[in-house]
Amino acid sequence: MKTTLKNNLRLNLVFLFSILLCVLSCKNSQNLGLKNGDLLFVTAKESGLSGAINNVTQKQKNASFDHIGILQKDKTGVFVLHAAPKGGSQKQNLNEFLKDQANDGQKVVVLYRLKPQFQKNIPDAIEKANSMLGKPYNFNYILDDNSYYCSDYIERAFRKDKIFTLEPMTFIDPKTGKTNAFWEEFYAKKNLKVPEGELGCNPNGLAGSDKIERIKEL
Repeated sequence: MKTTLKNNLRLNLVFLFSILLCVLSCKNSQNLGLKNGDLLFVTAKESGLSGAINNVTQKQKNASFDHIGILQKDKTGVFVLHAAPKGGSQKQNLNEFLKDQANDGQKVVVLYRLKPQFQKNIPDAIEKANSMLGKPYNFNYILDDNSYYCSDYIERAFRKDKIFTLEPMTFIDPKTGKTNAFWEEFYAKKNLKVPEGELGCNPNGLAGSDKIERIKEL
């Protein structure tokens, strides 16, 4: 009898704790002013892969990004749907997502939102994003239906409504006019040709869409 009561107490405590976490998470998202379908852009670092991506893709002074995810708010909590090197296409708790970015040295996340006339497209985009969960990460950054990289994952989620567009990729360093040395070595190690001119997308390009607007930094 005592064992049963203890087990019931533990289950009740676990249940209450789960509800508390959900409530706190929802409150945090409300305090941050987040809405379902918001896009979270992560600022790029100055070196390594992050810096190399930004070097050949940055178009705006205030848009220097190397990662992106879409926010999903539902009865179970607040999540970020995104494709990352660790875990592939995944649904991650918002707080864990922000913590991972901070631990990786990328502490600034910038919130973008679809303009009012395009908000109606969010439910379909989130449904599509969920249908792509579980796919591995695309480490070649060449479009592949069996794996996705971050901006590719988001572009596909909104593809039906043409919120974003695919564009010819470039790996040219704007300062030298030649292929960025990082990318030359990157693809050489994979025995692949630098995919200059092939269709693709990147976070900086997505941030430049005229269908979304920059809201604030988190």
